[in-house]
Amino acid sequence: MNHKSCFNDIKRPIVIAGPCSAESEEQTLQTAHTLAKHGIKIFRAGIWKPRTRPDSFEGVGTPGLAWLGRVKNETGMLIATEVANSKHVQQAVEAGVDILWIGARTTVNPFAVQEISEALKGLDITVLVKNPVSPDIDLWVGALERLNRAGISRLGAIHRGFSVHGDTVYRNPPHWQIAIDLKTRMPDLTVLTDPSHIAGNKNMVYSLSQESMDLQFDGLMIESHISPESALTDSKQQITPDDLSAILKKLILRAPDSADRAYHCTLDEMRAQVDVLDKEIVGRLARRMRISEEMGLIKKKSNVAILQPSRWEQIAQELSSYGMTQGLSSEFMSKLLSAIHEESIEHQNIVMNKPSEKK
Repeated sequence: MNHKSCFNDIKRPIVIAGPCSAESEEQTLQTAHTLAKHGIKIFRAGIWKPRTRPDSFEGVGTPGLAWLGRVKNETGMLIATEVANSKHVQQAVEAGVDILWIGARTTVNPFAVQEISEALKGLDITVLVKNPVSPDIDLWVGALERLNRAGISRLGAIHRGFSVHGDTVYRNPPHWQIAIDLKTRMPDLTVLTDPSHIAGNKNMVYSLSQESMDLQFDGLMIESHISPESALTDSKQQITPDDLSAILKKLILRAPDSADRAYHCTLDEMRAQVDVLDKEIVGRLARRMRISEEMGLIKKKSNVAILQPSRWEQIAQELSSYGMTQGLSSEFMSKLLSAIHEESIEHQNIVMNKPSEKK
């Protein structure tokens, strides 16, 4: 993919901040001026808001673009907003918006992304793509590719977490590995993290921001409102400009590597140990699957079904508890045991359905 850095003149971490929604001209300008005093260079605000329920506040629409124009003229900040269709693109570009982003609900729809890509043809503008709602890296990559083929070279991505079924401590669990995989596939791509949407509450914004920096992502998109408690959208996850400034000052930026020889020697020794353990783990898993195949053959001869739910539930509970006593998280144990169980069933299914050899 032919793309270039979006923010050549801004040092890491790149910070895009502003309210979830532009609610009024006063609220928009007051927030922007306060953020500018804290050194923020890029101001964000939602003009069109895709909401789950039709009676929710869906943004002020086109009039809000004039407020963003005032922010740009009065503070010198770059301005950014979300677009979801070709009409949004046309109006935002005509209003002088510097950065567009495609939201998670739009990224999941290739037809919508293609429409936006067509509307952007011939324009030299920065476009950021949020990950799709579902944890599907190919949808994310596909959206970036569609824009790139339309001639957009100043591309970036925003990791805002993924929707999952059930309760978690996050609004949208980060599944960091998916964002890491994107960075691995596209090492030159600018990738920002949106801790506001991952957290869903302001108390976790700092820790998620620090984790993002520790993972060497390029920057942050954080929702900041002059009066979060009165915000019309996402009030729980927005922070004041002063709180944002305090968070940014606390962040520790770690070097991607070290020139210290002792550091590399120690790390190489530990990596060698890990390599040995990893091979042992894979070897033992392979042995386990061979035993699973033998179990499948016994079940086949006895005409017994593969799946034994009560047996697996007991094993999963015992192993999960044991894993936690060994310092492994319940989330990790759940993923690990689910993967082992799925692979075991597949191995048993293969032998169960393999035609018997004729004598």
